[in-house]
Amino acid sequence: MQSMRAADVPIALKDDNVEVRLSEVGEMTVAYFRFAQGTDLGPALVGLPGDMCQCPHWGYMLEGTLLMRTPSGDHTYEAGQAFYWAPGHAPEALEDCAYVDFSPTAQLQEVLRHIQNAGG
Repeated sequence: MQSMRAADVPIALKDDNVEVRLSEVGEMTVAYFRFAQGTDLGPALVGLPGDMCQCPHWGYMLEGTLLMRTPSGDHTYEAGQAFYWAPGHAPEALEDCAYVDFSPTAQLQEVLRHIQNAGG
């Protein structure tokens, strides 16, 4: 059995608007995300299929409000809500927000590499 706190998980990606902390656990990755209000990952996802993240995520909103664009329409997620995001989504922070999610490691790494190469 294993547990972790966000502060103890290594930072994988950080700039003025985004902080991503990752810890691999078997074939899954625990990820802590923080986005500043107005952060829109849509432009950094251009070039992926459908110009959207294709990795599934299961998680929990810790703070703030996040807009998730999907092919079936936009959905809003707020602090205190658990979620499942199927492949095909692009997030935008409507407020400063934070969430923790659990994702298949290989798929998440592919998306993060694409974002880093896009300069996002």
